[in-house]
This record gives sequence, structure tokens and C-alpha cells, in this order.
Amino acid sequence: MTITPICLHLSYYFITFFCSITRHYFSWFIVLFLLLSLSSLLYLRFPSACTLLTSLAELRIFRRGSLESLPQRWGRLPTSRNIRQLPSRSCQRWYMITMHQVQRMNGLWRRIETLSPEFCKFRPRILIDVSRIDMTTTILGFKISMPIMIAPTAMQKMAHPEGEYATARAASAAGTIMTLSSWATSSVEEVASTGPGIRFFQIYVFRDRNIVAQFVRRAERAGFKAMALTVDLPRGGRREADIKNRFTLPPFLTLKNFEGLDLGKMDKADDSGLISYAAGQTDRTLTWKDFKWLQTITSMPILVKGVLTAEDARIAVQNGAAGIIVSNHGARQLDYVPATIMALEEVVKAAQGRVPVFLDGGVRRGTDVFKALALGASGIFIGRPVVFSLAAEGEAGVRKVLQMLREEFELTMALSGCRSLSEITRNHIVTDWDVPRLLPPARL
Repeated sequence: MTITPICLHLSYYFITFFCSITRHYFSWFIVLFLLLSLSSLLYLRFPSACTLLTSLAELRIFRRGSLESLPQRWGRLPTSRNIRQLPSRSCQRWYMITMHQVQRMNGLWRRIETLSPEFCKFRPRILIDVSRIDMTTTILGFKISMPIMIAPTAMQKMAHPEGEYATARAASAAGTIMTLSSWATSSVEEVASTGPGIRFFQIYVFRDRNIVAQFVRRAERAGFKAMALTVDLPRGGRREADIKNRFTLPPFLTLKNFEGLDLGKMDKADDSGLISYAAGQTDRTLTWKDFKWLQTITSMPILVKGVLTAEDARIAVQNGAAGIIVSNHGARQLDYVPATIMALEEVVKAAQGRVPVFLDGGVRRGTDVFKALALGASGIFIGRPVVFSLAAEGEAGVRKVLQMLREEFELTMALSGCRSLSEITRNHIVTDWDVPRLLPPARL
């Protein structure tokens, strides 16, 4: 039976209060059984009302809480079947709950994806005139207001009706770069119609190379400035939350860039509809020869997204990559890979300054941006914070999260004694691997 988070939370508080009075452990089981039974009956008798109350409560928590506290505040994990039964606005909120629960599984939220505050400490410099802070930088020849850019995140209309439209406008207003996912719910032409802006296009190499060539031509005509080739998805990872939920697109949304192409549809599956669909389209035989082929069909610079080792970084440079994006695909592909911040310095050293290296994933604060630049990154890409803020307040939310990160990064620079990005150096941080850990004395 399905039990709403509201009833479950009320049950928990009541049980805690009751048992603190009686101090009989057996009471836990009796009261829990009675309250869960009552909750089930209420849900079965008034399902619409329970769903509405739950959605309203979750929306209030989202708007009230901070980005950092959200994973601890949200309730149960919905299934794709629940999502399809809800109206579009409720669907967006349920999707965000699902995304947070995915991150919480197996401790990935802190253990793999984010930049743990314990691994890195700052070494600020003092008595430096920081009355003026310059955060501008140049990426592939394009000047932007700050080294904070938007990573490709798929299916943004599941978070908000305006989806990629809102994200594109917010990025343009902030003077930074947006990267559009090829699995977006808005096409490259639709995003281009939102107005001027510097935009990159993320792409996979599909089995049908003609489709890849079509995507490239459409991106060029739409005014996109560069391409990010995702190379860490020869097969989809085992995303157990998606499998449990049988994740697929709601019927009112489509992958806009795929319309008119003979690529089938993302249908229901016994596991994850998304992974099943991707498995039928992406090419497992992809090699560096295909990367060279891609360079022959476009004049746009190509970034290689998904590099985690020095070996692959050197090969990317040798094959003419315009840049490297250190990414672990949001920690959703292969378990036990390092967090991107842990792999960053190795890749930077291997690149030897011949191409820019960027960090993708794990950034939640302006201090995280500073860490990445101190370790040698030319800039960072954010994904989840954009989708979270998009679900909360649409375009205004994305603008707000970009402004928050900008202000936090500027403050970190000032308090560290850095007036420009060029002044941020490796000497401004110390990491776990810089100083040997002191072992406790041996016991006799």
C-alpha cells in the first residue's frame, strides 16, 4: 500500500512522544501498526486530497529550505507511475524528489558527487587591496562574466514548464555559457530563439552517423559556439533508482532534438526506460577515430567530456581536443570512481596547459569554485543546482543560483587576497594529499 509522507511523518512524531511517556518498546510496534493502517485507509479513501496536501507541503519545504538542506528534508521516493498520474506542476515537484533520492542512495551525495569540505583547506593571504575583484575570463575565445557555466542537463521541462528556455535566458542575463543537452526537451532552434547568448551543445555519437551530422549542422546554424562530446557512456550505468521507478518521460514531453528522426520512442521498460532507450542509440564501438571523424564535419571546437585520468587527458590533447571536461557523469555511471575534484589535478598536470581543463559536478558553493580554480581548472560547470532552482522558481530561480554562486565566489576571492582569477594559485589551498596524515601511536 502507498502511504503519504505527511501521514508517515505524523506517525513518527506521535510514536516518539508516546514512547517517551510509556518507555515500553513494545508500544512502538503496536502504535506503528495502528497509525500506518489508518494512513493507508485515509489514502485509499481520499487519494486526491492526500496527494495535493503532500505536494503543497513539499513545495513549501522547497521554497523555504536552502539548496544544501534539501536532500535531508524530502520524503519518499515516487515511481514513474505516480508521476504520470499527476498534473504537470505536481509532476515537476515529484521529479525533483526523485532526483534528490537518487543522490542519497549509497551515500553518493557526499561520498562521490560533492566537494567534501574536509579534503581541502584555504590558505588566505592578508593585507592586499581587494577593493576591486575581476572575475571575468575567456573560454575558447569567448569572454564571460565569471568562470561558472551551466552543464548539460537533460529533460529540464520535467522540472519546470519553460525548461531549457528559462535556463538559456538566465545564463544569458548572467553573462555566462549554457550547454544544451542533446536529450533536452527543447530543441537547439528553440533555445536559440530565446535571444543572444554564448551556448555550447552536448552530443553523443549515435550508431547512425548521419544523425550525428544532422545534429552538428543544426547546432551550427543555430549559432552554437562549441560542442561537448560525452565519452563516458558506452553503456548506461546501473542506476538503481531509475530501475526501481521504471523511469521514463511523461507522455506530455518529448526529446525535441529527436523529433522527425527515426530513433523510436522512450517507452515503458521493466527497468529504466531512459537507459533502455539510450542503449539502443549510443554506439559502443566509439573510439578516438570517431572523435577525429567528428572534427572533420564541424569547424566548432570540441570539448571531451568525461575524462578522469591523466592517460586519457594526454590522448585527448594529442587528438586535438579543444578542451577537457573532468566529469563522472554526476556519479551515476561507474561506482567507486573518484569525485571530480579528486581527479582534477591529475588531469590538469597531464594537459600541461596545452588545453583548458574544466570541472563538471559537485559544485554547491562559491568556495567550491575557488577550490577548482586553485587546482588548475579554467572554469566549472554546474548541473543539479540549476535544475533544483529551475524547479523552485523557473528562470528567476536559475538567475538567483547563479548570482548566489557569483557573490560567494567573489567573497572567497576577496578573503583569500585574490583580485583576479590569475592570482588564484595552488598555494591558496592545502589538500589531504599534500600533508601526510599523522598515524595514532601504536598500542603495545
